[in-house]
Amino acid sequence: MSEQTRWVTAHGAGHAQWYIERFRRMAAEGVDLDGEARLLDAMLARRSRVLDAGCGPGRVGAGLAARGHVVVGVDADRELIEAAKADHPGPLWLVADLAELDLAAQGEAEPFDAAVCAGNVMPYLAPDTEATALARITAHLRDDGLFVVGFGLDRGYPLADFDTQTAAAGLALEHRFATWDLRPWRDDAPFAVTVLRRPRPTA
Repeated sequence: MSEQTRWVTAHGAGHAQWYIERFRRMAAEGVDLDGEARLLDAMLARRSRVLDAGCGPGRVGAGLAARGHVVVGVDADRELIEAAKADHPGPLWLVADLAELDLAAQGEAEPFDAAVCAGNVMPYLAPDTEATALARITAHLRDDGLFVVGFGLDRGYPLADFDTQTAAAGLALEHRFATWDLRPWRDDAPFAVTVLRRPRPTA
């Protein structure tokens, strides 16, 4: 596994449990936690196969599974994966480092119709692994598969770097929004939601 993620170095021990309890509390209070899942669902055919990359305790993947999709969620934090298994049975939840992602080795060789990175996954990766992680996620998509990524632009991961790295991974940018509920993109937006696609090979 690659060096420690920024998730660990920024927050230290105990943060994962705080994060788990935070979302459990919000769910119990009836907070709407399904915005990302609704957006993905609108883009996908029924029973699409979706990779929740950096799934945390399973919130987005569970929302997609509830809408009938086949979900595999992966995260490098074992504590978050255990919470996903406990709170959201149904999807397959796996411990995996996105920079070393090889789901075929874990029995999941079938490519995905879509992948999603929500919840500031990209800025929390280990330093200098972003390009590799994007390439590994892309490798798990079928041709014409979607990849939807959202993260805050105040987290130290420049959007220009992201665009360069996704292009290098072979992804084509289709849309960009300022929020998960599709507010129009603007250059001073504090958040970016980007819709990318792995193109079909040309003849």
